[in-house]
Amino acid sequence: MTRQGIRVLEINLTEANIQIHLRKDLLAYLGGTGVAAKLFEEYGRFDLDPLAEEQPVIFANGPFATIYPVATKVIAVFRSPLTGEYGESHAGLRLALAMRGAGYDAIVIHGKSPKPTFLVVSNDGVKFKNASAIWGMGAGEVGNLLRKLAPGAGHRSAIRIGPAGERMVSFANVNVDTYRHFGRLGIGAVFGAKNLKAIVVHGNQDHEVDSMQEYKKVYEELYDQVVDTDIMDKYHGLGTAINVIPLNELGGLPTNNLQSGRFEHAEEISGEAFAEKSLLRQVACSGCPIGCIHIGLHRQQFGEAYEYESKSISYDHELIFALGSFLGMSSQEKVYQLIDRVEELGLDAISAGVVLGWVIEAFEKNMIDQETLGTTVAFDNVEGCIHVLEGIVKQPNDFYRALANGTDAVAEQYGGLEFAMTMGKTEMAGYHTGHAHVIGQSIGARHSHLDNAGYAVDQKFRKDQDQPEVYKKMVQQLVEEEQWRNVVTSLGICLFARNIYTPDVIIRALEAIGITTTQNQLNELGKKIYQLKHKLRTKLGFKIDDLRFPKRFFDTPSLTGTLTPETINNMLDEYKKYVNK
Repeated sequence: MTRQGIRVLEINLTEANIQIHLRKDLLAYLGGTGVAAKLFEEYGRFDLDPLAEEQPVIFANGPFATIYPVATKVIAVFRSPLTGEYGESHAGLRLALAMRGAGYDAIVIHGKSPKPTFLVVSNDGVKFKNASAIWGMGAGEVGNLLRKLAPGAGHRSAIRIGPAGERMVSFANVNVDTYRHFGRLGIGAVFGAKNLKAIVVHGNQDHEVDSMQEYKKVYEELYDQVVDTDIMDKYHGLGTAINVIPLNELGGLPTNNLQSGRFEHAEEISGEAFAEKSLLRQVACSGCPIGCIHIGLHRQQFGEAYEYESKSISYDHELIFALGSFLGMSSQEKVYQLIDRVEELGLDAISAGVVLGWVIEAFEKNMIDQETLGTTVAFDNVEGCIHVLEGIVKQPNDFYRALANGTDAVAEQYGGLEFAMTMGKTEMAGYHTGHAHVIGQSIGARHSHLDNAGYAVDQKFRKDQDQPEVYKKMVQQLVEEEQWRNVVTSLGICLFARNIYTPDVIIRALEAIGITTTQNQLNELGKKIYQLKHKLRTKLGFKIDDLRFPKRFFDTPSLTGTLTPETINNMLDEYKKYVNK
């Protein structure tokens, strides 16, 4: 990125050609989230199905990406096959570095290849490669092959889909460099609909910094904050899996399809237990000194006479929740087996776990039978869950075809909406903390707990739940947090480092690379992006009044107590004041 403009690579899969645009007007959005949203406004087809070939998938880098510590995220935007609404997902590891090296700040892909294709993107252009030989392969196996195709070990990125994306499962993901993902909302299905199996990005372009002296000063200040203080310690030590035990003790760990907020086997699948028994190493994204990606060693027997294989598998809180406590899985071995299968199939782990929770309970209530499922399922039964996961991809009957559309859709058709644990048609994240988390994920632009950290707002106001109109303060916090996060993610900053990148630090860091701004301008940009996203999602069909909340949220006590429909409705009415301005 330069002050001359945002460099956008446009790829037409139908025609197998490209165009490169230098967009000075996009500088007003900085990069990342802001640029991706603006490009979607231009390229998105609001009148067409999410999987129509004309729909774009957009990747946008931020100006801080890999040149400042913990600025590692690329933003992907698309129309979600899961919700039909605005889809946004973030991923780290090497993609931000590879895009910078290739010289592109954003990539827009539209059209549909006539045959399975993968792309090789570099500073020399784009190569369209036949992917017929790798179509049908698992995400991990494909990654091993793709890494041999491009030069620059450590400077290239290989993103790809598994069989779930090829079959256009509405919650299929895109694997990024094995251990990270564009996970939620079904971007993998968008790839599959375009016959796009994978993209390899690499490049060797250098980028000059306007004020090297100031850049070094800001960089060292940020680096010291990351490595020499305790602000980031938990992310390196146990990672987000550190949340399992505290949430369980407070009654906020979703268990057995949220029939409880506490799990009797929480200690066996806690971050501490994983670290002690199977942690192999910690991996960092390019440009990050933390190493928050925790890789465990999963060893399993595949034949007689001591035939074993060992796999390196990434785990974190959301995976342990979705494929652990939420399904009643009582051991690390069972959690690893589910993660391994989800990874190879190319499914979003959270959605996969939550849809399995609904299946198990629906089976227990005789709403679906063994003949339909082709197996029996139960909490703490890993074999049945794996059978269902494979059925979601193979889709052998009408039930599995419905299941491939997500929890909300299958419950709409087969019943059980009261225990289909979704918010805004998106499967819940790993927190049952209170009203703010439920509302935060429901009203967030991408229906994610990461939009506004509602779980943190719940804990902040935990002792004030009985105060009159406290819900107004919680909604204000949710909105203001989401607006500021739009600024942070437009820069490419990982949200783990949001407390290090204060407004003052961001202003000085931008100045060092030739971008002058003020805190007021940053705040206004956050609001501008917030309103743009709401405008886009509204055009795609989002209506606040259409939101529904499973009865289970109100039946199972949360970390802050029992939720009430009255408070939920009050918070929604309060939220309308912010988006209708």
